Amino acid sequence: MPEPHLRAADTDRTAVATVLGEHMAAGRLTVAEYEERLGRAYAAKTYGELAELTADLPAPERSPVPVPEAAVASRGRWEWMRDEDWRAWASTSLIVLAIWAITSLATWELLYFWPVWVIGPWGAVLLAGRLTGDREDDEDQDDDEPRRLG
Repeated sequence: MPEPHLRAADTDRTAVATVLGEHMAAGRLTVAEYEERLGRAYAAKTYGELAELTADLPAPERSPVPVPEAAVASRGRWEWMRDEDWRAWASTSLIVLAIWAITSLATWELLYFWPVWVIGPWGAVLLAGRLTGDREDDEDQDDDEPRRLG
């Protein structure tokens, strides 16, 4: 926490209240202790007053969330297609294709295939970004780890 004499914000008070709730759920605090500390947390004006409320409690453990083995095994050749940008592109592509198909069926003639102007450029930009590695999540990769493209 910052220096104890500095004034705390509502978000700081809420964060301490959340931590107190976790400790009560874990059995480290009784309901009476929790209610008393919760009242003091929302009445606290400084970081020092907030720090007193959790000083006798262990720091919360932040363990990494385990990835199910099925999810790891399913990664592979089509992993790049799971990106939310690609999902948006695919759903939009289906919508414009459906509109084109319905209007073609309604007029009983094959209309000009205008969806290509929606699907093509957007897909080309996404593909270029994927191939050049111009993505935020690629920055998290280790330099030693080779990049898979597909």
